[in-house]
Amino acid sequence: MIDSPIQDISAYMQELGRRARAAARELARAGTAAKNHALHAIAGRLDQQRAAIIEANQRDLAAGSAQGLDAALLDRLELTQVRIDAMIEGVQQVAALPDPVGAITDLNYRPSGIQVGRMRVPLGVIGIIYESRPNVTADAAALCIKSGNAVILRGGSESFASNQAIARCIQAGLMSAKLPEDGVQTVATTDRAAVGIMVAMPEWIDLIIPRGGKGLIERISREARVPVLKHLDGICHVYIDEYADLEKAFAIALNAKTQRYGTCNTMETLLVDVAVAQAILPRLAAAYREKGVELRGCPRTRAILPEIIPATDADWDTEYLAPILSIRVVDGLDAAIEHIARHGSAHTDAIVTEDYGRARRFLREVDSSSVMVNASTRFADGFEYGLGAEIGISTDKLHARGPVGLEGLTSQKFIVLGNGDVRV
Repeated sequence: MIDSPIQDISAYMQELGRRARAAARELARAGTAAKNHALHAIAGRLDQQRAAIIEANQRDLAAGSAQGLDAALLDRLELTQVRIDAMIEGVQQVAALPDPVGAITDLNYRPSGIQVGRMRVPLGVIGIIYESRPNVTADAAALCIKSGNAVILRGGSESFASNQAIARCIQAGLMSAKLPEDGVQTVATTDRAAVGIMVAMPEWIDLIIPRGGKGLIERISREARVPVLKHLDGICHVYIDEYADLEKAFAIALNAKTQRYGTCNTMETLLVDVAVAQAILPRLAAAYREKGVELRGCPRTRAILPEIIPATDADWDTEYLAPILSIRVVDGLDAAIEHIARHGSAHTDAIVTEDYGRARRFLREVDSSSVMVNASTRFADGFEYGLGAEIGISTDKLHARGPVGLEGLTSQKFIVLGNGDVRV
């Protein structure tokens, strides 16, 4: 792993911030056509540079394996042809989305004669700190460009070569559209001191978005002097209701856990109504066993599946990010909602039921950023929600909540239209 030898990290980060602030003013006034031109050029460059991106990624994977990174981290780090396809499609989807910048809403006349409304505007400079997933480099750049924001990207040391290869494609796209190259900057050092400096530059950065493990996010939340958009855990639940279609329940519960293990929207706890537990759990257990998933269950679960490991209290509060699943048999909808309220992380929770009233109760009473009926928790991301790429998922309740796309990277200001009006 080789990165730039930077002697004064603080001065370097301040210079990145200064250049980003200047670029943000240019991007804020850029037209939709120019921004879309850049995005299409970036997508084309990513396609042309597949071999270089894969080669850089292979170097990161080899280094990660040598350093003992676990399977879940290596999975998040790997770039396959399919994942590059998805990265390109994400950039193209962002280009196809309506430009939120400058949109005026709620324009109404006041008795005084003035018109008052709201205009959507960029936030300014976004700082994104992320681990493992190099596709974040392209996703974040695309969303920030389209929403008129400059961005400073600080990826993890384990994905340094991959991020730099992708960043070169982004720079080429910006140049093609005659937009400022400083609109998207990657931190050219793996020195951890850069993170501490970056989150304490409110004069240059308007919002920090961390994407990574709980330790990283807790550190940033603790040290930041800039607002942070975040989620700490992805302890996601699927609840199989007594009125569930068991074929749907089987497909959803299997997909929610096994489609991918190392993602924040993967199910970590399966809740099953006691009325259907005997009918569904043996079949699910066999399917999980085939996939190599370790099961941990409450006493009532183990009465049906005696071969599985007893669940401890800690299991209900654990985001495994691995082929491990905890299962609890509950006494109905109220008990399921109570369990989620006590142990959930406000990320994504789903109910499988054919009862409309119970579905409505679950939607209303489960206080998570995404709540689903008869669908896998794996759908909880910006790509699947039609946001194009996403820049992160927020479980906070202010500014933005859930998958954050273009609108979450903008704010609103009041605008007033008059015709010589004065206040009397």
